[in-house]
Formats: sequence, C-alpha cells, structure tokens
Amino acid sequence: MSHFTSEDEALLQSTLRQLLQSVKEKITGAPSVECAEEILLHLEETDENFHNYEFVKYLRQYIKNTVGPVIEEETEKCTSAQNQGEISGYDTLVQHLTKKTRESKEYREMLHALKSVMMVVVESLMNKFEEDRMHDKELDSKAKKERQSGYYTDDCSDSDSSFNQSYAFMSQEQLQLLAERLDPIQPKEVRQEALQTLCLAPASDILSSESWASLRKHLTISLADPDATFSEKVLRFYAKTFSSSPFNMTKEVYTSLARHLELYFLSGEYSLHISAGLDVSNSDVNRLLKKIRLLNEYQKEAPSSWIRHPEKYMEEVVESTLSLLSVKHKPKHPASSDFLSPIHFLALLDIKAVWFKKWTHAYYSRRVVFRLLEKKYKSLINAAVQQCLDYFELCKAAVNKNSNVSDFSQQQYSDKQNFSYTGPELQYIYFVHSLCLLGRLLIYKQGQNLFPVQLKNKKDSVSITDVLVLFTQLIYYSPSYPKTALAAHTENYSPESLVMEILQVFCDQTGCAAECLYTDAVIDALLHPVQSLLSGTEVSINCLETTLLDVADILARIAASEDGLSLLLYGENEKNGKDSPPAAHVIVQFTKKLLHDDISLLSGSELMPVVKGAFIFVCRQMYRTCEGLQMLIPYGLHESIAEAWRKTSLLSERVPTPVTDADSTSSINQESKTSLLWEETLLDALLNFSTTPKGLLLLHSTGAMNDCVNFMFNNLSKKIQTNEYEDFGNRIIVTQMATTPMAAVALQNSGFIKTLVTELWALLECGKDDLRITQPKSTPVDPIDQSCQKSFLFLVNLLTYPAVFELLSKRDIPNKPTYSFREVPTDIIDIIDRLIILNSEAKIHSLFNYEQSHIFGLR
Repeated sequence: MSHFTSEDEALLQSTLRQLLQSVKEKITGAPSVECAEEILLHLEETDENFHNYEFVKYLRQYIKNTVGPVIEEETEKCTSAQNQGEISGYDTLVQHLTKKTRESKEYREMLHALKSVMMVVVESLMNKFEEDRMHDKELDSKAKKERQSGYYTDDCSDSDSSFNQSYAFMSQEQLQLLAERLDPIQPKEVRQEALQTLCLAPASDILSSESWASLRKHLTISLADPDATFSEKVLRFYAKTFSSSPFNMTKEVYTSLARHLELYFLSGEYSLHISAGLDVSNSDVNRLLKKIRLLNEYQKEAPSSWIRHPEKYMEEVVESTLSLLSVKHKPKHPASSDFLSPIHFLALLDIKAVWFKKWTHAYYSRRVVFRLLEKKYKSLINAAVQQCLDYFELCKAAVNKNSNVSDFSQQQYSDKQNFSYTGPELQYIYFVHSLCLLGRLLIYKQGQNLFPVQLKNKKDSVSITDVLVLFTQLIYYSPSYPKTALAAHTENYSPESLVMEILQVFCDQTGCAAECLYTDAVIDALLHPVQSLLSGTEVSINCLETTLLDVADILARIAASEDGLSLLLYGENEKNGKDSPPAAHVIVQFTKKLLHDDISLLSGSELMPVVKGAFIFVCRQMYRTCEGLQMLIPYGLHESIAEAWRKTSLLSERVPTPVTDADSTSSINQESKTSLLWEETLLDALLNFSTTPKGLLLLHSTGAMNDCVNFMFNNLSKKIQTNEYEDFGNRIIVTQMATTPMAAVALQNSGFIKTLVTELWALLECGKDDLRITQPKSTPVDPIDQSCQKSFLFLVNLLTYPAVFELLSKRDIPNKPTYSFREVPTDIIDIIDRLIILNSEAKIHSLFNYEQSHIFGLR
C-alpha cells in the first residue's frame, strides 16, 4: 500500500467506522453492501477532490489492469455482433458488457483479492485508531490518579489484560493471509505489519484457526530472527497467549517455544561454554534468558489447570520440556563437558527446581513425568547425580587439603551490580538445582524405581542409599556457618541447609521414603562426626557446632518414629550382629561426654549448651519408651543430667549483683538468661524420665522430683505448652507421678492440684465472664461439657490409688453448716464435699448450676 498518502489516510479515517461496519456485516451475511456504496457515492458527490485522491486513482488503475482486457474482448465481440444486427442500441451494449464483465472469472478474483487486502488494511487502521483512543484514555486516567493520590504508579506488563485490548473479529481468510505474510521469505516490512495485526487479534481465534499450523511454524522461526525488536514482539505474543488462553491452546505455544530453544541449543550458532562464564548483560544472552524465563513461568502455572484437560496435552508439555533439558553435545564432541546446557539456564531462573516440585505434586502428572524419565530421559537423573558427586568430591578434596572450597551461597556483593557469573558459580547453581530435584524425586516410590543409576565414569551403580549417604556427608563436608550467622540470611542456598530441608521431609514421611532413610549406612554417615570426636581422631569439619546440631536434629526425628527408634536401638537387622555397637550406644556415650565437658574441640564454644540440649533431646526420644530406657540404664544418663543441673543451679545462685556500668549489666543479664535456659532444659529432660514407671524411679533417685514438678507447674501456669501433643504428654507424666506417693505429694505441694481444682470450679460454676450474652446458653447434652473435659481428664489421671491415699487419708469431709458463694474449693476433699456428697440444703443452695455440677461430680 505504498501508493497511500496522508490525504488518503485522512479520507479513510473519516469513513472508517462506517465502512468497517458494512464490511463486517457483509462477512456475516447481512445485506449492507449498499451501505458502503452509498457512503462512497456520497463522498463522490460532496467532495470535489474525490477523484484526485491517490487511493481512488490506485483503485481505478487496479480495476483497469485486472478487468480491462475482459472489457476490451467483450467490446470486440459486441461490435461484430452489432454489425450483424444481433445487438442494437448503446444502452443494450452497455448492459451486455456490464453483465459479461461481472460474470467473468477475472472480476470474481479481483473482488476476492481486494476484499482480503482491504480487510487487513481497514482492520489495521481501525485497531490503530482504537489503540490511540485507549492510550489517550489511559493517559487521562493516570493523570487523574496522579492528581488524586499524589504519586505515579508504573504499569508495565509483558502481556496486557484482555480488558485493555481492542479485539477484532478475524476470519479464516484473514488468518490465512497473515500466515502467508509471516513467511520468512516475505519482506521485513510485510512480516512486521502482519505480526502487529496478529498481536491485536484474540489469541483464541488464532489458536483455534485452520491456519495455526503454518502460523506456528513461521512464529517458531521468527523467534530466532536476528532483528531483536521483531523476535521480542513474537515473544510478547507468546506471553499474551499464555496469560489469556486455556491450557489446551497454550500447550501449542509452549511446545513451539520449547522446540525453538531446543533447535537453538543444537545449532551451530550457539557457542556458550561453562568455563567462559556468562554475562547476562549481553543482549543475546538476555534474549535467551527471557525466553527460558517465559518457559519457566508457564511451567509453574500449567499444573493448576492441566488436570481439566486430556492427559495427552499434559504429556506434550512434559515431553517437550524434558527433551529440551536433555540437550547436550555428543559424547565425542571436544567441548561436551564444558557445554552450557539449557538446564544451566533454567537453574539460574529457578534454582530450587520449583517447577519440578509442582509437576510431581499430584499423582495425575507425577505418573507421566516419572514414566517419561524412565523410558526416554533418564540421562537427566544421571546428570543430576553426577553433579552432586562432583561437588562432593570437590568439597572433600578441599577439606583433606585444609583449604576452603569457594562458597557461593553466602557471598556478600558490593553496591556495584553484578551482571556476570563465573564458571564455578554456574556449576554451583546447577548443583543446587540437581540437589533439590533429587530430593523431590526420592520422596515418591515411582521416583525411587528410577534407581540404581549407572554413571559413565563410575564402575558401580549408584543406589538410593548411596545418594542419601552422599546427602548426609554434604552436611559436614560442604561449607557451613554457625546458626547465628545463617539467621541473617533470608534465603540460604548452602548445601548444608538444603540437605537438611530434604532429610527433614524424608523423616516426616511415613511411607517408602522413610524406609529408604532407615539404613545402617545412612546412620553411620550421620554419626561419623560423633564417632570421630569420641575416638579422639582428627576432625576435618568446617563448622563443628552447626554440623552436630544438624546431626542431632535428624537423629531426633528418626528416633521419634517406631521404626526409626528400633533402627537406633538394634540396627538395621537385629539378628545379624555388627562389629560396631548400635547407634543408641554411641549417642548416649557422646551425650555423657558433652555433659561432663570432655570434648576438647567444643570447650569454650558459645553454642555448647545448645549442642548439649540437642543430643539430650535425642536421648529423651529414646528413654521415653521402656525399650529405650532399658538400653540406656547402664550408662546412668539420669545421674549425669542431674549432676549438670545441680552445677547449673549453684552457678545461677552465684550470679553477681549488677553494677551501674551498662555493658557489664547487659553481659550479666545475658549470662543469667543463658544459665536459666540451660537449667530449664535439664529439668525438662529429667521430668521426661517420668513417662515410664522405671524412669520415674530413676527420677526419684536423683532427688530432683520436687524441682521437676514445680517446673512443670510453672510451665502450665504460663501456658507455654498449649498444643495437643504437649497436653497429652503432660497427662501421661501426671498419671505416672500419681502412681507413687512421693510424686503425688510433690504435685500437692507445688500448687498443681489447687490450680486444677480452682480452674475446674470456675468453669463449672462461674463460666466465662468476658462473653457477651446475646442469646441463652444451650443446655449441654454431652456426658462431659467440652469446656470441662481437660480438667476432668486431669482429675481422672491424677486420682490413682496411691494418690488418693496420700491426698485423702486421715482427712474429714468439711460438711459445713453454711457455704458462701465466694468460697472456692482448693483441694480434692473440697470437690468431694461440694459436688459429690450433697447431703444438706446448704450445699445444694451454694451451687449456681446444681444439676450440671452434681452430675459432673458423680461422673
């Protein structure tokens, strides 16, 4: 349309809206062609410059060139026929020529071609007009908002909302024409104009059209266009499609993008290597990262909708992704080991493999992912395992040479923005991605079935146990920092913290993942630092305290389950004896050494009390059961804990009086807080011996019974222990203590029973004063009112025979002549007197809720 001038555009703009409506109605079958003709006739009559417009001249010339030969041929035929007398008169001749011309093939082809071309032109101008109008509207609204709010709000999105677009209807013929004009053989200007039109059309029309196959082919090629602006527009079209189309349509666009990237990495144009690093400020690298980022964003969003569509659609997305990620140079290629693969770029954008976590979350997609990995793309798993092994060997070599391996997880950058990654940094990012991917994979039975894997440079295959041992060894061989230092980082990518996340998830699983973890090889790997400290051998660990805390955390989680506790007490197969003692013996020996401060490497450490508390908690998980306690009795752990508690309580009594110096006061306060916390930890450990009958006897022997009961009562008074598990634990402890007279007396003396009875009376007789009564309270129909249930259970657990004998022997029931409303029971004998044996009118009249309270007492 190079013949058009600004005057032509002005002419078209003036009649655009009316003409467009008439053309649209023509397409839909409405009889409005006359409307368009009337508009043009009106312009011809009213505009004296009508015939001078280049647009009109272009139409005249186009008609003359196309239909002119037909008219001349028919004129010659009519002239000879007129000479023979067959046609007479000028009017008859004109009518005949007009009829024949309109019926000709050339005339029909001319109309079809004009309609196609003019539709695209009119639509383009119309969309431009609408765009300008919407843009002006947005500017006005923004200016208005600025005036109202006083600040500027930026709105830059890769894919505009459908509410901000002027969608126009696109016919199949138009889309076919656009597909032809997007062909790479077309001139650049033609392709750009076609792409502009395509971006303004509804994505649903494009993706559901018959021309989509050819459009997709041309768009895939256009993504690799050397013109950055043009390929950027194609990418924006992809982004808009992802955000405004259903999954069954967007999967076509996704697979197109994935295929384009796969071809790019396999092409000779790609020449990036790990050793050379990566400069993300480079325009080509930046464009590549944008494409992979768009791919990754769709990967994270797709699982929320693909379950509503046939499985084959999801399988196409999964397979295209795995095919892209498995791209690599041929093994014999000289740069195969230095190839900067697609998975390196994906790891840059999604370092913790969130996409894989989302894809394996539901069984619907997990089954497909694991099936494809097993059948066609197992190389991805092999590569991930190899990456973890390589990093471990690097760390181990650095530890053996007493040198520090570069730690990229805790780097502190200057204010200057860093736009480049070195080769080792790229390898570390890929390692973190591989670690997270394998951690997710091994949770599921189908993922475990992918093992063992065979690596090229390793003779023996790598089993699941080997991988878990590797993870465990990464805790103490990789760079790590004290817990206080880690607290300052919002997102920590150190191998130690990542492995801890994975192992904690494994411990929480009750299925096959936990079974894989419960092996002697994994426990031995966990206890390696502990064994080294016990035997006095040299320990080459970056941060010993952090490592020991992590080891204790995992051991405590293992000991919390029945199968895990059995593994620690007896080993993997208790029938086959091992040369080394079971893990439980090693743990309790190490805990005793910690309590006696016999570990020279840890002496003077600020985290020493925390490490001690962590290993005491592991032992506590064992001695809370009769089996575990029986095995630990010979070691006299209860005596060691009691001795440490007595030392700590003596030290806390000798805390010096604070002086006026602010620094010394704060240090003394901190020291006293640490001492108090350690004292409470030891009391809690002693208190938990009472969960078993034999453990209660051991607690008696330490002489700390009264202090432990007071500690428990203080905790309950402060409402520290509020969750259901801890309440259940307290009930068990109270029940066990009530079975011995000495403990029952300790409960009485601590004020526990008094508080329990007072709270019960308040619930039965007073209710909650802070509740606003908006409607009458319903009459309770449960055997025990829900508000009183906890107190009832505590009383039932407490009143065993030894406790009843100690609390009620040689005590008379008060049987007072009068009871005031303010008189609150404080003892078990008072509860019997006021709620059970109601043998006088005074007792009955002293109750506000006689029936409810008496029934409670009888129960």
